[in-house]
Amino acid sequence: QLQLVESGGGLVQPGGSLTLSCAASGFTLDYYAIGWFRQAPGKEREGVSCISSSGARTNYADSVKGRFTISRNNAKNTVYLQMNSLKPEDTAVYYCAADRSVYRQCPIGGMDYWGKGTLVTVSS
Repeated sequence: QLQLVESGGGLVQPGGSLTLSCAASGFTLDYYAIGWFRQAPGKEREGVSCISSSGARTNYADSVKGRFTISRNNAKNTVYLQMNSLKPEDTAVYYCAADRSVYRQCPIGGMDYWGKGTLVTVSS
């Protein structure tokens, strides 16, 4: 069974940090671009960051540039999202998703597999 599983969410104070992980089972991530997306209560899902299959290319939403870093370890079949200087507006369910196509910056409507999400709450 092909699965993506996110972990690492939780409650953190403003200004704090969290690292999310996206682990694959049933398939190898080597040939997939991986995107992180988030959906806040009452809002549409939005793209946060994307990394190419090799890790050579990355993209970030303007709202997280300079604060979030995406990386991958293909040997561990895992992609990470390091989140620093967290703000209350970063509160959301975070999802990872995989795209088998040639790198196209992880279009939200074009991803092949999705995880079920992990909740990040930024609050004092």
